[in-house]
Amino acid sequence: MAEKKNIYRVSSLRKLAEEKAAQSPADRKTMSPEETQRLLHELRVHQIELEMQNDELRTTQSELDAARARYFDLYDLAPVGYCTVSQTGLIMETNLTAATLFDVTRAELIKQPISSFILKEDQDIYYLHRKKLFETGEPQTCEMRMLKKDGTIFWAHLTAVAAQAPSTSSGQATSTGSGQATSASSGQAPDCTKTCRIVMSDITKRKKMEAELKQKMNDMERFHNLVVGRELRMIELKKEINDLLQQAGQEKKYKIVSEDT
Repeated sequence: MAEKKNIYRVSSLRKLAEEKAAQSPADRKTMSPEETQRLLHELRVHQIELEMQNDELRTTQSELDAARARYFDLYDLAPVGYCTVSQTGLIMETNLTAATLFDVTRAELIKQPISSFILKEDQDIYYLHRKKLFETGEPQTCEMRMLKKDGTIFWAHLTAVAAQAPSTSSGQATSTGSGQATSASSGQAPDCTKTCRIVMSDITKRKKMEAELKQKMNDMERFHNLVVGRELRMIELKKEINDLLQQAGQEKKYKIVSEDT
């Protein structure tokens, strides 16, 4: 597509040049052979320059296409979800992985409040997480339960960093010679609003394993307490039997280790 645009642009420039050249036929009739030769040389040099510029444009376009492909691989096809959330809590940018986590299209995420994808009981976790992020400016992490489009709950791990985004309220931002962004309407540096860049991943399997491990450990502790308690009761019973035998003038029947030590 870009190559076709370049070819069309060169063709349009050539047509325009031919029209301008046709406007002064009298000048060509009065030119000397030397002047005609010099003009032909200049035209040839200009033609070569245009061809070189066209080659550079094609090379630049190829590099841009390759950069876009790398960006797609690194951002959209990343193994984790990326999204940029505005200061008011709206999702401004997102990658395909994040959309897949919520089982929606990317377009369905844009301009939606991220809180609508957080379980009601965990809303406070995100609020405190976001509040601390903007207050300290330091990266924050948290774990919370989030919602897919159909209401399915999944556990997510979030890492967030604070960033600044140029505000569009005072005009479109442009770049100055010093590399600083300025407002097109005022010529001043644009106002910046706080944004939150979030990396999220599904940790449902890990949470399930942790819950199962905790349950197994609790079961083992109950069993241990049951076994130990039973053994202690057996020792007490043996002591009582030994005491009764001694009172009856008979020898002890059970040897209890704790008595010998």
